[in-house]
Amino acid sequence: MLNLGYLTAAVQRNCHISDAQYAGDYTLCVFLLKMREFFRWEHQIPLHGPLAREEVGRWMQEREQMWEELDTSPFEPITLGDVSIDPFDAAAINREVLPLGYVYSAGYGRFNKPHFFLGALVRQEQRDGVAVLVSSCEYARDLVAPPAMMLNGVIYLRQESLRRFLWERFEEWRWNRQNEAMTAAVAGYGFENDVEAALDHMTAVETESAILHEVGEAQAERLLGTAWPEMLASLARSKTEIQLRAVRDILADCLSTLPGLLERDQPSAVHFYFANFGGMRRHLYPEAMDAYRRWVTGDRHALTRLVQSGRDRWLETAQTVLDLYRQHGVESGPMIEHLLDHPPTCQILATH
Repeated sequence: MLNLGYLTAAVQRNCHISDAQYAGDYTLCVFLLKMREFFRWEHQIPLHGPLAREEVGRWMQEREQMWEELDTSPFEPITLGDVSIDPFDAAAINREVLPLGYVYSAGYGRFNKPHFFLGALVRQEQRDGVAVLVSSCEYARDLVAPPAMMLNGVIYLRQESLRRFLWERFEEWRWNRQNEAMTAAVAGYGFENDVEAALDHMTAVETESAILHEVGEAQAERLLGTAWPEMLASLARSKTEIQLRAVRDILADCLSTLPGLLERDQPSAVHFYFANFGGMRRHLYPEAMDAYRRWVTGDRHALTRLVQSGRDRWLETAQTVLDLYRQHGVESGPMIEHLLDHPPTCQILATH
């Protein structure tokens, strides 16, 4: 029989080791926000429950002391029965735990940070030839809890993390209501009537949105091949890595996310997508927000045109970037940054 407590402790230890080695990569503001959210999860405090500042402060000091002790520790194998399994061999571990109603994942995220996770399995399905594992309650996780990731050809959708993310976005909007797309999403999901019911409904709908994006990631992977993750690893911890992740995200959204959202005809999900279209994606693709504004004001085909032109544009851009990397290796970083910061005029005009 599976000893869930023992398995949870083993996975959580690897999560702590990862945090010990990578928590210093975040800016102070981001670090503090993530620590507050992690404290809330670890102590099972409701999303809307208050946090005791002194208690959080003591916990942070204790956590940082633990990280100092674990900073040089290797990741430990996961023992199931009489077998010890490499902690990154999620497929082997899931062969044992999925039939019992659990799901495990392990892989590398932004800046090559290892992520580990153990949760309760809600369902598993196939989308476009890709396995999708949806989980609910989370038993073990690290400081960063990506709501959705594709690792080694498997999509992991973490509904508890997604629900927390959606709540954080709602809380941000309540403090600053200048994001018009978020205002439309909040109204569409009915937050003014019943916050808990609206959050549950939003989580269900945005679960599908997140799966659509990860399916797009799988499609992009088929188009770009194994050279893309090799390039990301070689250019890790740089502005170039951030740009490259944004390029692939945009391509995935043009291949799957946006077409899927438009086909579902759920305006609230479209509004929420563009409420979160920021950072490097918005910098590289401001035309997307222009198309969204035209869609909002009555041009119902503006986003369809954006998708149609965007597929070709961003696939071509990604392939051009790969060519630069193949020719110049790690020295290609500045060239890729310049290319993406100064796209050809003809590419921009093609989206209108």
